[in-house]
Amino acid sequence: MSKSKETFNKKEKEKARQRKQQEKAQKKEERKSVQKKGKSLEEMMAWVDADGNLVTSPPDPSEKKTFSAEDIQISTPKFVEADADEKHSGVVSRYNDEKGYGFIRDQVKQQDVFFHINQVVGGQIKERDRVTFKTERGPKGISAVNVRISN
Repeated sequence: MSKSKETFNKKEKEKARQRKQQEKAQKKEERKSVQKKGKSLEEMMAWVDADGNLVTSPPDPSEKKTFSAEDIQISTPKFVEADADEKHSGVVSRYNDEKGYGFIRDQVKQQDVFFHINQVVGGQIKERDRVTFKTERGPKGISAVNVRISN
């Protein structure tokens, strides 16, 4: 008598595969039976309560609050453009000679202001030089123009 070509392990793997297929088919049938197609508009609606949470029931119209537009205050500060004619003074804090740009530390505001070598009037500029300059709003922010070495 010859031996069967299927081993015990192969039989067990086949049984497990068939069991998985049956479980999958059973879950699919359960999903189909529970699924509701074409929900009504009322079932799909969601409302926002006074605290900002989503709820399934509409808010009570008797608790509705009204506000006038004059009562709403916006607390963002208005942008004040710096006076373009005002001269500033500062010290060159960083300068890259190879790339031709640097930063000036404003003495009053203690902020760094970008400058390019094309905006330097007069001689060569290096780090720790005292300079006077005007500011101008450029495409990437405020930059120094008309930079001069002060004595």
